[in-house]
Amino acid sequence: MINHHSLTLVATTAASNNRGVSENHIARAVRRASCFLAMAKASQATWGGRFSAGPAELMLRFSESVSFDRRLAVFDIAGSKAHSAMLAHVGLITSRERDAIHAGLDELRAEIEAGRFRWDTKLEDVHMNIEQALTKRVPAAAKLHTARSRNDQIATDMRLFFKHACALLREKILGAERALLAVAAANRAVLIPGYTHLQRAQPVFLAHHLFAWLEMLERDRSRFVDVADHANWCPLGSGALAGTTLPIDREFTAKALGFVDAKGRPRVTQNSMDTVADRDVFIEFAAACALFGVHISRIAEDLILWSSAEFKFVELPDTFCTGSSLMPQKKNPDSCELLRGKSARLQGNLHTLLTLTKGLPLTYNRDLQEDKPPVFDSFDQTALCADVLAGTLGGMTLNAERCAAAVNDPALLATDLADYLVGRGVAFRDAHHAVGAVVRLAEQNHVALNQLSTADVQGVNPAFRDDWVQVFDLKRAMARRAGTGMPGPKQVARQFERWRKLLK
Repeated sequence: MINHHSLTLVATTAASNNRGVSENHIARAVRRASCFLAMAKASQATWGGRFSAGPAELMLRFSESVSFDRRLAVFDIAGSKAHSAMLAHVGLITSRERDAIHAGLDELRAEIEAGRFRWDTKLEDVHMNIEQALTKRVPAAAKLHTARSRNDQIATDMRLFFKHACALLREKILGAERALLAVAAANRAVLIPGYTHLQRAQPVFLAHHLFAWLEMLERDRSRFVDVADHANWCPLGSGALAGTTLPIDREFTAKALGFVDAKGRPRVTQNSMDTVADRDVFIEFAAACALFGVHISRIAEDLILWSSAEFKFVELPDTFCTGSSLMPQKKNPDSCELLRGKSARLQGNLHTLLTLTKGLPLTYNRDLQEDKPPVFDSFDQTALCADVLAGTLGGMTLNAERCAAAVNDPALLATDLADYLVGRGVAFRDAHHAVGAVVRLAEQNHVALNQLSTADVQGVNPAFRDDWVQVFDLKRAMARRAGTGMPGPKQVARQFERWRKLLK
């Protein structure tokens, strides 16, 4: 081990080998050597013993992560408290040392939460900042890193973060779902055209369309349950990659941190190398956020169309729209357009993580430091987007007259007309062809589909009878859509009950 005495000896020996060297020269050499040692120690107290010089200032700025990973402080402190409790449990530290460490960590957490803690980028990351600050106050904290590496420490911090993040995002998405259900309930009787290829296709209740959005968002909520479950395995004790020779109790730590199954049994990762190299949960979390982004982008696109002058089905709230600096009449659906844009950002974060990990050998590589910014950004943006979606939906109003005018287009029931012929024994392909001919005849005569005469339609297919126009009774047509998952009134009522129970 290099110390002040050995450096003095080296400097003195070197100076004495040169005749004519004064004691002042020797003293200066010793001072330079002492300063060199102090600089090396200060450069990195946790690993500086191996190095003769500290990192360059540029390297410090390039390699630090505390600027973004300090948001893990609360999880890092929780992990340190559980780890020190385990060390006391197995006899590697005393109960008095454990209590002193816990008191110091609680004090640091209070300072961090109050914004009084001073983060130092020269200490690289959240772990070193907290450990160094703690050790200055609590000498016993020098033992805290016993049987622990930053590799399993950060893996633990992140898994705790993911469990927290998934729970919070589920609540945020639930808020958007409840806003959707409220819109559906307030406009229960409203019918609108359903679209394929952005062309009017068949009539549906507005609620049925909104319930389609709910299905998407509920799948998103479910995915975050899965991600949280995959995160619910304790990495502590894996060390850098091969564990430790010390008699630790990993199951004790897992229980202390809440890494347990439904029956309260500890869940501990089973392969130390995979534990520190694995980034599956990062990718799964980003994927869940990205797919949520896709869904809200599709919802936003519908809202943008519906709020346009060409549709005018809905009026978006002023509080989530902006105007034009040039054209005073404009009301732009900014929240919806930004939701579409955020979707691309969330997909980019997922792609970053996939590309980052695809070529890395086991186990840890410094590249993996870059895994946190995209995850944190996905979390922040997903939470924000869920709130914005809820706010936009909550302030939206419906233009029932425009919806009614659009859904009264008889052509929306052309498929029902084909079903009418099927009911009279016509093969569906023949019925489809016949109704297509009837539609063309109406267009040629510049009349609505239901304004043709019975003689006109019988000229296309003799299976038409005088009752053919009853098909265009919209109320009757909707009532006939009675199968599970269809937009008929009975099924819509069932879905209202289902969603009320799911979202309460």
